[in-house]
Amino acid sequence: MKFSVQSGELLSRLQTMGKVIDEKTSLPALANFLFSIQGNILTLTAANSEMRMTSTIEINNMEGDGKVCIPGNKLTEYIKYLPEQPVTFTIPDGSLSLEISSLSGKSDQVCASADDYPETAADMNEVRTIHIAEEALLAGISSTLFATANDDLHPVMNGIFFDIEPGKVSFVATDSHKMVRCIRTDVDTADQTASFVLNKKPATILKSIIGRSDEMVSVTFGSRNVVFDTPAYRYSCRLTEGQYPLYRSVIPENNDCRIVVNRADFIKAMARVSVFVDASRLVKCEIFSNSINISTQDLDFSCSANESLPCDYQGRDMTIGFGGQHLSDALNNISSQDVEISLSDPSRPGLISPVGSDDKSDLLIVIMPMRI
Repeated sequence: MKFSVQSGELLSRLQTMGKVIDEKTSLPALANFLFSIQGNILTLTAANSEMRMTSTIEINNMEGDGKVCIPGNKLTEYIKYLPEQPVTFTIPDGSLSLEISSLSGKSDQVCASADDYPETAADMNEVRTIHIAEEALLAGISSTLFATANDDLHPVMNGIFFDIEPGKVSFVATDSHKMVRCIRTDVDTADQTASFVLNKKPATILKSIIGRSDEMVSVTFGSRNVVFDTPAYRYSCRLTEGQYPLYRSVIPENNDCRIVVNRADFIKAMARVSVFVDASRLVKCEIFSNSINISTQDLDFSCSANESLPCDYQGRDMTIGFGGQHLSDALNNISSQDVEISLSDPSRPGLISPVGSDDKSDLLIVIMPMRI
């Protein structure tokens, strides 16, 4: 078996797909990339016990079809230090000896048999499929990933909840201190109602392979697994089992106090006062008709700070406390110039949303208050 491929294109796929390979695995074959040649198409596969990713590359100067396992780390490191050029892989028939040759030199190593590489083990009971634009999927994951929890007792909280309804998908994540809900309507759900939870690790990997185009991603899921078919990759992973919290009940209604403030100015002010925050991370917000005063203090070290920002406020004067890190995280994961904060009472959660029209997206962040 022999073929040639451009080093840059191959390296891009290896670095992306290498995120799936575990450093320590009980199945030695999974420490390798599976190379499969058929005609002028090279199919690359990387997998672990819960995830699997494949991608195809068009190759040149091919001689013979076949499959072989090539050690992942060594291959990626070797290709990484090559300049852009054709790289030729040669594996004699009936042998596991691999020669990789380039314009400047060559390397020799031993491969592993493809017979030991596990086949796809996807449980596709009650299969459903939706289609969502790449940009929408990327936005949904990017908007919610930061709010996932690290809860060993409740694994379902450690992922993103996909709540599928006719004509829309709601991406939801919460760590009990904050909750994010991002609704996207640039989807084709075929009038389905369904849901699943994607753990944060596969969600992070999925985020890295999605582009910002309007091309559609096919999402096929069953009771235990999901498959994402993107323009460049096919990615499957295990779903997190369990009942997700009733997130709609957390969103407060009848919020008659509304603040509009410049997001960038708010972030900078939060960064300054957070230098002097105590272990509780409490930030006090005093809201008046045309300004918001944010302050922190640390009694143990006898220090404090406060900042005043102009705002457009409709409502009664109010003083409310929030966790500084949760508030900063929310502001940093909104892209609009201004944000709106909706409140009803110092004891009830606050709602943060971007200011500006987007007919395809509806982003809402719920922040739980802290007692002052």
